[in-house]
Amino acid sequence: MRPALEPGDRLLVDPAPLRERLPDVGAIVVLEDPERPGRLLVKRVVAVDPAGDRVTVRGDAAARSRDSRAFGPVPRASVLGVAWFRYLPRDRRRRLEERPTPDVPKP
Repeated sequence: MRPALEPGDRLLVDPAPLRERLPDVGAIVVLEDPERPGRLLVKRVVAVDPAGDRVTVRGDAAARSRDSRAFGPVPRASVLGVAWFRYLPRDRRRRLEERPTPDVPKP
């Protein structure tokens, strides 16, 4: 799978959905880095704890992503919002999908 996001992408993030419920599996979220306070991570939700207090997040580029495989599930409070729109770069401006797009062979 090709990642939905690339380095340098700029996103609009909505914190409102998290006030009422946990993010859905497949949602792209912004969270506080559990290993480096003050830094933010952008990851995809792959699982939600049945009790509703923790989520598991992974990067779309799993081979080079530092994610919950390294630091474990994160507390719900660490998730700051759901990314819903990429506004930069302009040629890739669009609403974000729940799942990454499949790789397309290059001609």
